[in-house]
Amino acid sequence: MIVRQAAPATAAPRLARSIAAHTRGLRPVLDALELEAPRLAAWAMHLATRLGSGSRLLVAGNGGSAAEAQHLAAEFVGRFREDRRPFAAIALNTDSSAVTAIANDYGFEQVFARQVLAHARPGDVLLLLSTSGASANLLAAADAARRAGARRWAITGPAPNPLATVCDEAITLPGTAANVQEAELVAVHALCVAFDAAIGGAG
Repeated sequence: MIVRQAAPATAAPRLARSIAAHTRGLRPVLDALELEAPRLAAWAMHLATRLGSGSRLLVAGNGGSAAEAQHLAAEFVGRFREDRRPFAAIALNTDSSAVTAIANDYGFEQVFARQVLAHARPGDVLLLLSTSGASANLLAAADAARRAGARRWAITGPAPNPLATVCDEAITLPGTAANVQEAELVAVHALCVAFDAAIGGAG
């Protein structure tokens, strides 16, 4: 077994500079996200109306964005801050049997599209999270949502990108993939804040 020694104490300033550079990179991404507050508010109001009437939110992403998709669905089905009734939200990346079966039979590009065609109905919303905005399986999901009559939203990395182009609305954030992914969490929580405010006492 090879035992790797920890970095010497003299490396601490260099490592601290790396951390500072990373956190500085997040600031312009969050600034860009703050400018999208009106769009997030409009999304929250649309979801309050649609989900309150029995429609569903479908969410998907790859890698770290898959974690945020799952996070958002959990907040809607469970709760964010205050107790309220559950709302229908499905993270399409969480069903490992469906994902692996579809990938095996139809290819990884179809893992979300097949689920969208199975679940989505007119009035539903599909929210796609992608740091690149170029993932083939998310593009296929967006096309499936169009065919199903569902509304298509995306939160992506820098524009222009294919996913932002094919969706009905998109929030595009400048920055590295890591910083955009971190901002996705802020966007998820911001959407929850606005959604809970939009449903008010109706929840």
